[in-house]
Amino acid sequence: MNPLLATLQPYPFERLRQLFSTVTPNPALRPISLGIGEPKHPTPQFIKDAICSSLGGLAGYPATAGDPALRASFTGWLQRRYGLALDAATQVLPVNGSREALFAFTQTVIDPTRGKPVVICPNPFYQIYEGAALLAGAQPWYAPSDPARNFAIDWDSVPADVWARTQMIFVCSPGNPTGAVMPLAEWKKLFDLSDRYGFVIASDECYSEIYFRDEPPLGGLEAAHKLGREDLRNLVAFTSLSKRSNVPGMRSGFVAGDAALIKQFLLYRTYHGSAMSPPVQAASIAAWNDEQHVVDNRAMYRAKFAQVTPLLAEVVDVVLPDAGFYLWADVGRSDTAFAAGLLAQYNVTVLPGSYLAREAAGINPGAGRIRMALVAETAECVEAATRIVNFVKQNP
Repeated sequence: MNPLLATLQPYPFERLRQLFSTVTPNPALRPISLGIGEPKHPTPQFIKDAICSSLGGLAGYPATAGDPALRASFTGWLQRRYGLALDAATQVLPVNGSREALFAFTQTVIDPTRGKPVVICPNPFYQIYEGAALLAGAQPWYAPSDPARNFAIDWDSVPADVWARTQMIFVCSPGNPTGAVMPLAEWKKLFDLSDRYGFVIASDECYSEIYFRDEPPLGGLEAAHKLGREDLRNLVAFTSLSKRSNVPGMRSGFVAGDAALIKQFLLYRTYHGSAMSPPVQAASIAAWNDEQHVVDNRAMYRAKFAQVTPLLAEVVDVVLPDAGFYLWADVGRSDTAFAAGLLAQYNVTVLPGSYLAREAAGINPGAGRIRMALVAETAECVEAATRIVNFVKQNP
């Protein structure tokens, strides 16, 4: 067996199951879960219709590069959203959701024979980053976020000798779990570092369409364009329909960026066998070409967060994030004890923040925090928040 499998850490939800194995939820209250970031808003009917009307495509093998109409829907959306003019033949590629793409791209980029490769991850982070790095034969290095600066990543904390070994960094903007959006000045810093050290930037942007201010989040490709980096060198962005269009079960997204990297990623995927099924391609085209359902979805999240955030702010340190569908709250005590007690007394599930981070320099930046996914209907999220308020008041 691959010995690198032994380096993988238990996934956060496995750790959560272990934590709750000795907890008896309050049977008098129906369970409410804010633990998993799985969209619960209804899938738009036109997307389901597009799948059903395209089932004839199941009779043939799909191309790994996808149908030209699918790639054109990607570049069309990038033009409308960011003002970018990308080549549909060479700068975009369909993927079966951002999760598998982030993992597979890491295997494409990392050269384990070259020194002792490093992959830099934000801390806290989406756990796929770490697993992808480890199985590619690289060492993860955890760059902490700073709550005092809207959870900006402290890139200055990375030593020069680590940058010199870095082959790739993961950026998550809007962030999971923080919801923070990376500003243009920070992108410039990363691009300058990439030019100096030669590493690849993998920008995870799957939460880009759920935001709470008038200005939509800045994307990595957009930042490169604003800074005159038209070749998008050493940059690939990952986006997905799961959150944008409420289709997590469809497993559909795309990558876009540096044509040289996309070419190598296509080669990897040709052997990896990761083609998107024709009905999903048809439904994806329909989804990327429509924006009204995204506006409606965003409005539901805005209304929900506007009700829930002030409720929780009465008892925990939490503010409205820039974007995404998580609240990242400082509960002022052990995050694991908080989660276990909340389940026992009020049958609400939240995710301990320490499970989403790693201890670095003696500090786990998720400790004392919880992540709450506000993905259910508004009434259920308000009910969960009310229970949390009561729990904190009864357990000061």
